[in-house]
Amino acid sequence: MSLSSEKIGEVLVISASGQINSANASEVEAGLMVWVEQGEHICVLDLTSLDYISSAGLRVVLMLAKRLKQNSGRLILCCLQPQVKDVFDISGFLTILTVVDDRAAALAQLAA
Repeated sequence: MSLSSEKIGEVLVISASGQINSANASEVEAGLMVWVEQGEHICVLDLTSLDYISSAGLRVVLMLAKRLKQNSGRLILCCLQPQVKDVFDISGFLTILTVVDDRAAALAQLAA
């Protein structure tokens, strides 16, 4: 599992690759929260290279969304692989999180 980031204007684009599971969820959460604590409040989570997410990983994404919302920020997820999107769908997370098809759509929505 690895996280990388890129700043595009006011938006922090975080790319996750590999898997988020119970073995690494706390480490991933800590990595994401560092950016929030540094003042980032508008984020895109690009999951192009995420192969798998467990319920522990879903919790991490939810915690990020809640923390950003507390700071008057926003989170948009993009580029979910079919198997990852299925997990978000089955869990009901697609109804509570903003998910778009690609990075351009995420950035456009945040610019509006």
